[in-house]
Amino acid sequence: MTTYFITRHPGAIEWAERQGIHIDERVEHLDTGQIRPGDRVLGTLPANLAAEVCARGGAYYHLSLHMPPEARGRELTADDLDRYGAKLRRFQVQAMEDTP
Repeated sequence: MTTYFITRHPGAIEWAERQGIHIDERVEHLDTGQIRPGDRVLGTLPANLAAEVCARGGAYYHLSLHMPPEARGRELTADDLDRYGAKLRRFQVQAMEDTP
Protein backbone atom coordinates (compact mmCIF):
# COMPACT_ATOMS: atom_id res chain seq x y z
CA MET A 1 0.00 0.00 0.00
CA THR A 2 1.37 3.39 -1.05
CA THR A 3 0.19 6.80 0.15
CA TYR A 4 0.48 9.51 -2.50
CA PHE A 5 0.14 13.23 -1.79
CA ILE A 6 -0.74 15.11 -4.96
CA THR A 7 0.24 18.76 -4.65
CA ARG A 8 2.60 21.38 -5.99
CA HIS A 9 1.98 23.77 -3.09
CA PRO A 10 4.66 24.22 -0.39
CA GLY A 11 2.01 25.30 2.14
CA ALA A 12 0.10 22.04 1.70
CA ILE A 13 3.29 20.03 2.10
CA GLU A 14 4.15 21.84 5.34
CA TRP A 15 0.54 21.46 6.57
CA ALA A 16 0.66 17.68 6.01
CA GLU A 17 3.98 17.45 7.84
CA ARG A 18 2.54 19.38 10.80
CA GLN A 19 -0.38 16.94 10.89
CA GLY A 20 2.01 13.98 11.02
CA ILE A 21 0.47 12.47 7.89
CA HIS A 22 2.48 9.58 6.51
CA ILE A 23 3.30 10.10 2.81
CA ASP A 24 5.25 7.64 0.68
CA GLU A 25 5.33 9.70 -2.51
CA ARG A 26 4.62 13.35 -3.21
CA VAL A 27 3.88 14.12 -6.84
CA GLU A 28 2.57 17.16 -8.69
CA HIS A 29 0.54 15.17 -11.20
CA LEU A 30 -1.01 11.74 -10.70
CA ASP A 31 -0.69 8.90 -13.17
CA THR A 32 -3.78 6.89 -12.19
CA GLY A 33 -2.29 3.84 -13.95
CA GLN A 34 0.10 3.41 -11.03
CA ILE A 35 -2.70 3.11 -8.44
CA ARG A 36 -3.13 -0.35 -6.94
CA PRO A 37 -5.83 -1.70 -4.61
CA GLY A 38 -5.24 -0.39 -1.10
CA ASP A 39 -3.29 2.70 -2.18
CA ARG A 40 -4.28 6.04 -0.67
CA VAL A 41 -4.33 9.24 -2.69
CA LEU A 42 -4.41 12.56 -0.81
CA GLY A 43 -4.91 15.96 -2.38
CA THR A 44 -7.28 17.87 -4.61
CA LEU A 45 -8.11 15.99 -7.79
CA PRO A 46 -10.67 16.63 -10.52
CA ALA A 47 -13.69 14.32 -10.22
CA ASN A 48 -12.68 12.17 -13.21
CA LEU A 49 -9.27 11.37 -11.70
CA ALA A 50 -10.74 10.75 -8.24
CA ALA A 51 -13.19 8.31 -9.88
CA GLU A 52 -10.30 6.51 -11.59
CA VAL A 53 -8.47 6.18 -8.25
CA CYS A 54 -11.57 4.63 -6.66
CA ALA A 55 -12.25 2.35 -9.65
CA ARG A 56 -8.71 0.97 -9.34
CA GLY A 57 -9.29 0.09 -5.66
CA GLY A 58 -7.56 3.11 -4.18
CA ALA A 59 -8.93 5.40 -1.48
CA TYR A 60 -9.26 9.12 -2.27
CA TYR A 61 -8.88 11.71 0.51
CA HIS A 62 -9.75 15.23 -0.60
CA LEU A 63 -7.95 18.17 0.99
CA SER A 64 -11.02 20.17 1.97
CA LEU A 65 -11.09 23.70 3.36
CA HIS A 66 -13.39 26.70 3.65
CA MET A 67 -11.49 29.36 1.76
CA PRO A 68 -12.93 32.88 1.56
CA PRO A 69 -13.16 34.51 -1.87
CA GLU A 70 -10.38 37.00 -1.10
CA ALA A 71 -7.91 34.12 -0.55
CA ARG A 72 -8.52 32.53 -3.95
CA GLY A 73 -5.79 32.76 -6.55
CA ARG A 74 -2.89 33.13 -4.14
CA GLU A 75 -0.46 30.66 -2.65
CA LEU A 76 -1.65 29.50 0.78
CA THR A 77 0.67 28.85 3.71
CA ALA A 78 0.28 26.02 6.22
CA ASP A 79 -1.08 28.64 8.66
CA ASP A 80 -3.67 29.68 6.06
CA LEU A 81 -4.74 26.05 5.67
CA ASP A 82 -5.17 25.77 9.44
CA ARG A 83 -7.13 29.03 9.52
CA TYR A 84 -9.47 27.79 6.77
CA GLY A 85 -10.13 24.49 8.54
CA ALA A 86 -8.19 22.19 6.22
CA LYS A 87 -8.78 18.48 6.68
CA LEU A 88 -8.53 15.32 4.64
CA ARG A 89 -11.93 13.76 3.97
CA ARG A 90 -12.38 10.42 2.27
CA PHE A 91 -14.64 10.41 -0.79
CA GLN A 92 -15.89 7.47 -2.84
CA VAL A 93 -16.23 8.81 -6.38
CA GLN A 94 -17.89 6.85 -9.17
CA ALA A 95 -18.23 7.84 -12.81
CA MET A 96 -21.72 7.49 -14.27
CA GLU A 97 -22.89 7.25 -17.85
CA ASP A 98 -21.85 9.99 -20.23
CA THR A 99 -24.56 12.36 -21.42
CA PRO A 100 -25.77 11.68 -24.95
